[in-house]
Amino acid sequence: MARIKQLSKHLINQIAAGEVIERPASVVKELVENSIDAGASKISIEINNDCRDIRVADNGCGIHPDDIMLAFSKHATSKIETDEDLFDIHTLGFRGEALSSIISISKLTCTTRTADFETGTKVKCENSKVSQVKTGCAIGTIMDIKDLFYNLPARLKFLKSSNTEFSYIQELLQSLALAHPECSIELKKNSKQTLKTTGQNNLLQTIKEVYSSDVISNLKEVLKTDNLSGLKISGYVSTPDYTRSSKKSYHIYINSRTVKCPVFQKAIDTAYKSLIANGKYPFVVLNLEIPPSDVDVNVHPTKKEVRYKNPNQVFNFIYTSIQAGLMNYIEKQPQLSQNYDPVGNANENIINFTQSKLESTGEIFFDKENDTMYVSDNIMAEETQNLEQTKSEKTDQRQLFVPVEKSQEPEENIIGQYKNTYILVEKDDGMEIIDQHIAEERYIYEKLMSEKNIVSQMLFVSDVIQVSSTEAELIKENIEKFEKFGFGIEFLKENELIFRKVPQMIAKVNPKEILSDILENIDGNIDRLEEKILITTACKASVKAGQKLSTWQMQEIVKKWRTTKMPYTCPHGRTIVKFFSHKEIASFFQRNM
Repeated sequence: MARIKQLSKHLINQIAAGEVIERPASVVKELVENSIDAGASKISIEINNDCRDIRVADNGCGIHPDDIMLAFSKHATSKIETDEDLFDIHTLGFRGEALSSIISISKLTCTTRTADFETGTKVKCENSKVSQVKTGCAIGTIMDIKDLFYNLPARLKFLKSSNTEFSYIQELLQSLALAHPECSIELKKNSKQTLKTTGQNNLLQTIKEVYSSDVISNLKEVLKTDNLSGLKISGYVSTPDYTRSSKKSYHIYINSRTVKCPVFQKAIDTAYKSLIANGKYPFVVLNLEIPPSDVDVNVHPTKKEVRYKNPNQVFNFIYTSIQAGLMNYIEKQPQLSQNYDPVGNANENIINFTQSKLESTGEIFFDKENDTMYVSDNIMAEETQNLEQTKSEKTDQRQLFVPVEKSQEPEENIIGQYKNTYILVEKDDGMEIIDQHIAEERYIYEKLMSEKNIVSQMLFVSDVIQVSSTEAELIKENIEKFEKFGFGIEFLKENELIFRKVPQMIAKVNPKEILSDILENIDGNIDRLEEKILITTACKASVKAGQKLSTWQMQEIVKKWRTTKMPYTCPHGRTIVKFFSHKEIASFFQRNM
């Protein structure tokens, strides 16, 4: 083995660059995040030479001329100073690695000026060597990078085509634009503009500029604050009938930082679990604000991974917030009165409802009389040493939400029934086609979810149903869950059973068919068993496709469906209604509006 020797500064920077700078998009990320940290309201990015020439210009605060040489040194930063600062991060960058890494693998020219000086500073960097001169320029910073990876030919071979590399840059900047709607971001490729946001500090407007007006017409607002824990979430999620084929449409942020967070993703998936079909995903733009001391962003050099002090609390907070948004409930600050405690807790006259008045779905409670929702945050301690501290936190903290005002729906104008399966409804601005089976299925499913005691009907005669040993064991272990939802099951032999009772609404359905469907839905996976029993029950109780209905029956189905809290899809995730605008129909027939 060769003797041990100290590596050169340039080689050290090149090795470190392998962690921080993977591709051209990594350079853009580091520079644009620096611009945002510098308070820029306008950032312009230009890409040329197969993504190897990158120019980032901003109108931020600029770099002080006395600090400019230090800025390109390893682990030099203006964003943290002490050990404690590492656990109180308020900026996107803080490691001080990006610039020193970039100048080791490219030819960089930096032009910058602060408001305190009439002239600026130009710095040229190559092979980790830095030189500077005075120059005239506007307030802000311009980073001009040429020949990225010019001295690392091996790295160049691993880059994909220029179009693919540019798509990574475009996706990155779209994500940053959504995280910072207050900042105008412009992207050009070979002088052609491909992205432009106006920086109006309006997230809905930014979503429209990044995607389209079609997207924003399918979004629900999410807004929730928990003053006790310091958590706040804001943004938009799509209705369950507007889905994408991948999770690339999950734009999730922690304190306006783009992250890949399993806890966040799981909360989204759980909120949509019975609303969308397998393999489909919602469009999501959500930012979680959390005290910096409760989240660790210093897990990986890319800063995309995070760890929470209380992951269960964060999961529950995100999950209930999304549910509330989908149900058209918005956050409301209760008015200070004799019924309200200024500390932040409503008194017993407001929050203590009897079980008969409350309709419960997971962690969400509904006061049926006042049409008000209360979200319960059960904060869970992770470590035994924090048990005493969290005793008070485990008390239900219910937050007041009220539904968004809806205009009164006029009497349904039923046109008729198509193929004895779809109900046609005329609207002022177009026509709806409603699947009669899944519309009623959604209503019955939510009705079953809200009922405490499901009415059953006794069966005097029931077929003997044979099941496998595995199925028999599964049913026996969960017999009380079947009982809870109106099913009475009795085993005659080890592998033979009969139904003594079934929910009244499906009394006419063959019990053998019911059990077969439940077991098929479970398919060896007992997770969410209760939900699967409810889904099967709702499906069997609903009017069938191909069943001829009277106008009155169609009116009742549509009327009840419109009262549901999640009127977008059935519990299996199938879309309930398709709307055709009058303009769309007239355009097809080439008629003028």
